[in-house]
Amino acid sequence: QVQLVESGGGLVQAGGSLRLSCTTSRRAGVMGWFRQAPGREREFVVGIIWSGGFTSYADSVKGRFAISRDNAKNTVFLQMNSLKAEDTAVYYCAADLNSRRLVIKTDAGNYDFWGQGTQVTVSS
Repeated sequence: QVQLVESGGGLVQAGGSLRLSCTTSRRAGVMGWFRQAPGREREFVVGIIWSGGFTSYADSVKGRFAISRDNAKNTVFLQMNSLKAEDTAVYYCAADLNSRRLVIKTDAGNYDFWGQGTQVTVSS
């Protein structure tokens, strides 16, 4: 079992910034952030291969969001800048335990454990 605890969501005006955190009980092969807006499917936002730091971003957030990690604290961060109303969603971090992963999967089904989600609301 892997436990993931998220924090950092909230309400922000368009153009503002938020930083999400996800602390894991053990290091995973890949950490991902997904989001789900009301009435929509859960979608991939960004992922990071923990050992090498390779990242992959959804086109919709490139240049605005940045993922990083703190190895000592088993924590990944999602820095979200220039937020838009369409970024409003529940954000989830997820762990893919496959430590030999060379590519970051964007399908939620590839992730083994999930956080509880944190709400991000961007007002326009």
